[in-house]
Amino acid sequence: MQQTAGHTERVDREIERYGVLGRQPLRDLQSLVDLIAAICEVPYAAINMVGSRSQHQIVTSGLEPSICTREDSMCAVVMGDPRPVEVDDASVDPRFRDNPFVTGEIGAVRFYASAPITTPDGLPIGRLCVFDLAPRELTPLQKRALGVMAAQVMDLLELRFRSRALEDSLQELTDVRDELRRTNEHLTLFAGQVSHDLRTPLTAILVNAELLATKPVVEGDPEVSQMVGAVEQAGHRMDSMIEEMLTYAQHGGRPRIVETDLHHVVDLVLTDATALVRRDDADVRVGDLPRVMGDPDLLYSVVLNLVTNAIKFARPGTSPSVSITAERLSAHWRIRVSDDGIGVSPGRQESMFELFARADDSATGHGIGLATARRIVESHGGTIGMESPATGGTSVWFDLPV
Repeated sequence: MQQTAGHTERVDREIERYGVLGRQPLRDLQSLVDLIAAICEVPYAAINMVGSRSQHQIVTSGLEPSICTREDSMCAVVMGDPRPVEVDDASVDPRFRDNPFVTGEIGAVRFYASAPITTPDGLPIGRLCVFDLAPRELTPLQKRALGVMAAQVMDLLELRFRSRALEDSLQELTDVRDELRRTNEHLTLFAGQVSHDLRTPLTAILVNAELLATKPVVEGDPEVSQMVGAVEQAGHRMDSMIEEMLTYAQHGGRPRIVETDLHHVVDLVLTDATALVRRDDADVRVGDLPRVMGDPDLLYSVVLNLVTNAIKFARPGTSPSVSITAERLSAHWRIRVSDDGIGVSPGRQESMFELFARADDSATGHGIGLATARRIVESHGGTIGMESPATGGTSVWFDLPV
């Protein structure tokens, strides 16, 4: 059967993929070749890989492995035959009588038999052959054994390839693990530096707020005194949040799980977001919220992000309307922050939780908030998602295990 250039190139690629050329033979392949020589009662046997230009004897019995051109190969002549081939006397067979392995130029083979070595997708890449310098015949059992052993050769090559691929995958996973460890170490150093850099101006804010609170002009004006007190409280909460985020980074993202009142968390968020709510004349409604098992400071970060996003992305010329609700599902609480804002197209909702993702190029912010929220929620054993209600706007939810 005439083989095209594309076909032989594909054979070359498959032989290369199995990685058998120019390497020490596997012990199990050597045992198999020795066994088939013994079963067939011949002095010589070989596993021949037949490529576009050469034949490589990767394992042999009774002779040293060698390489010859494809034109000189006896196995190449019958590569297109999907069945075992047996030639009692090659010197009188028209396919082989002029072959240099028969004429004495390279060898003086008389008896030749082989069976195809075929990949799982049906591509022949070589043959398992047995031969002798004297004419002879195989018994039906020997001929059947030759075919079985050829299939076994392919099974061993495939097993070797799969094992090597598995080793490569394990090495890649090890490399990823090591890189992740290095990244986490860098994250810890970065978090420590950010903590230090943020605390310097924060300390100044707290000191000035405390001093301002003692001034007679502030003490004598209840409204101003309340505003200064809110600044001081928000500063202390920010200090606690910085400490919590640093601890979170240092311990590989493990939250501090305690019983947490979500009502209290939301109250703190709305207190700290008072200026934003007033500026945008936002209507924020809070439903009944449960007590959950979670890290209060980290959950504060999640809710703060969702609420400020809901207010920021309002429709132009309208006052934002935001609702915070909860519902008990089978094994978790679903907390939902919904708005009537500009919304996010369904095709982009999942990607909004990726780092540095933004609704569009004109959006403010750096695209970190939702990615951080997802990481925090997932560290609690929960999930987070986004929906577009039929009435418009956006509804972001996160689940926390009961």
